Amino acid sequence: MQQALAKTRGGFLSRLFGRKAEEPVTPEFLGELEEGLLRADLSVSLVDPLMAQLRDLASTGEVKTVPKALDAVREVLVAALASQDASLRSSAQRPRVVLVVGVNGSGKTTTAAKLAKRLKDAGETPLLAGADTFRAAAIEQLETWAGRVGVPIISGRPEGDPAAVVFDAVNAAVARGNTTVIADTAGRLHTKGHLMDELGKIVRVAGRAREGAPDEVLLVLDGTAGQNAIQQARQFTKDASVTGLVITKLDGTAKGGAVFAIAHELRLPVKFIGVGEKADDLLPLDPRAFVDALLPHAA
Repeated sequence: MQQALAKTRGGFLSRLFGRKAEEPVTPEFLGELEEGLLRADLSVSLVDPLMAQLRDLASTGEVKTVPKALDAVREVLVAALASQDASLRSSAQRPRVVLVVGVNGSGKTTTAAKLAKRLKDAGETPLLAGADTFRAAAIEQLETWAGRVGVPIISGRPEGDPAAVVFDAVNAAVARGNTTVIADTAGRLHTKGHLMDELGKIVRVAGRAREGAPDEVLLVLDGTAGQNAIQQARQFTKDASVTGLVITKLDGTAKGGAVFAIAHELRLPVKFIGVGEKADDLLPLDPRAFVDALLPHAA
């Protein structure tokens, strides 16, 4: 995580580090701090109350030094990510059904495979479902990843019915005793109504295959898009009852602060973050570790 967030950390309040430990908080420092938070793509709706609180603490003398001010910022940011349960939902029924949704290019397919590997490494027996039938390349990509991580897969045919693929995968998992089905769905723009309607159909058909399914609808967002991902997410949450977020490509952006903005605006838990291209580069979000990687404590 430290390596993945290096770009954000390099631009994220970098000028604030290396100051003398007991340097006093000044209006100039607070202005620089506010600018750094906004440049890292935290939302104004999160930064404004944070800075108002910090200025109040500084004026009353409760926060006198730069390290104390940064500690206060860390605690607010940890709280912003820790307000909801970010664990993967369990299910009393088997198999657990996880749908992976999002726009093209967000990293959905690789996220599905990496999640399957995480579950396999934890002792589960996951099954992948290649339900992105709009792109033959997506099916081939998931099949390649399935072989790489050693997880079985049920694939659809190009131009086939993606809901049918999910239905077949759930039934196959029941027959084989797989604990979890992870379905990679077609990338779709949030502005394309007919594709969003089809996503709703997939959700309904999953419920027919196993009552109460899906247990998770994970929306994958490209971290390099920053706060522009929020509008996408709002439409997906409307049409697909999104239960959690996965934010990818955080190793490629200086705006990792968007994670806080997205979580704050959508009131949804960030369950995983993507920090690279390797099979193990999908990490559960640990709020404290994430904040410390962005705002490391001075030596």
